[in-house]
Amino acid sequence: MRIPTHLTDLQLIEELKRCAEHERGATARLIAHLGETDARRLHLGAGYPSLFAYCCAVLRMSESASYKRIEVARAARRHPLILDHLERGSLTLSTARLLAPHLTSENGPGLLRQAAGLGKRAVEDLLARRYPRPDVVTLVRKLPTPSVPSGVAIPPAIAADGAAPRGTAGVAAAESLAAAPPQPPAVHQQANPQPLTIHQPAGPQPLTMPLSADRYLIRFTARAETLKRLRQAQDLLRHAVPSGDPAEIVDRALACLIRELSRKKAALVDSPVGKERPAPARSRHVPAAVRRAVWARDQGRCAFVSPAGRRCDAGAFLEFHHVKPYAVGGPPTVANMQLRCRAHNAYEATLFDRSHARNGTSRTKRTARVSDLSERDSTGPGASCSAP
Repeated sequence: MRIPTHLTDLQLIEELKRCAEHERGATARLIAHLGETDARRLHLGAGYPSLFAYCCAVLRMSESASYKRIEVARAARRHPLILDHLERGSLTLSTARLLAPHLTSENGPGLLRQAAGLGKRAVEDLLARRYPRPDVVTLVRKLPTPSVPSGVAIPPAIAADGAAPRGTAGVAAAESLAAAPPQPPAVHQQANPQPLTIHQPAGPQPLTMPLSADRYLIRFTARAETLKRLRQAQDLLRHAVPSGDPAEIVDRALACLIRELSRKKAALVDSPVGKERPAPARSRHVPAAVRRAVWARDQGRCAFVSPAGRRCDAGAFLEFHHVKPYAVGGPPTVANMQLRCRAHNAYEATLFDRSHARNGTSRTKRTARVSDLSERDSTGPGASCSAP
């Protein structure tokens, strides 16, 4: 096996698609064989107490991969249509696993057809609409503060002041350290021992789970300052929100934050004041009226379109992009400005550099960055127009 550096761009993409197609077929066959192996209980004859243990030891799957595939395999035994969807790619293992508990002989074909082609979040929304769950109880509780045994150096991952690290992963790491008994000093201990370091995994992502058609469970870890602000907002809004419902407080706060960010980044205001002066010739400044019009026209999304006609749908890290680059005289007008995500803005800047290199025109990378990545174009010196 070697890295395919010898392939052209077109050949690489075609080969990548073939590999993905073969993987889907192999996954569907694996699920089918796994389900039959489970039905015949062949893992017992092989000396393993469960199919899970057999998958980990003999098939060399990870624990999470084994668990997921076994669940889908058992569902596919009851609903063989799952295998067809897996092979075509209209369902993934994750979406099939979400659907498995809800599939019956009556709703199976229809539910699989509805979920075909949807991503994991969309399938979660579909199931929440069809099988709504009650709202969860509002809960605000303090995470445990870890204690560190005496004689053990506290790494920066925990905290310099002894406070609990952010995120439950950091708490778990510190708690595992606290649970370990202190080790006696070694006979040949160094004069200046190095502090004990702990590998702290990245904190868990905030949990967002649909409960019904328009109700979501959102869970995250907040700082003490955030909790203080929440309680202060509850007190100030008691006349409008007597219950102090955190969901209502957060919704109002986010609405205010979005209005403020939209005003700063896209010049979106209810009533523009006064008549704006046009940008001077050869200026990188993008007038507020142009930013408003471009933002509305591109619907707050990246407007890059691939040669195959697919438009990028990214809404984060947006920047104002000159279609005709500023370096070659592109003006900051509505017709010449479009929204780009940071990745596509940099990509088109690279294409512009390559085009100039082929034409024998030399240009430094910094000039290309300043001219094409228009993060500072729209708001003047010291400001940024990147969207959140």
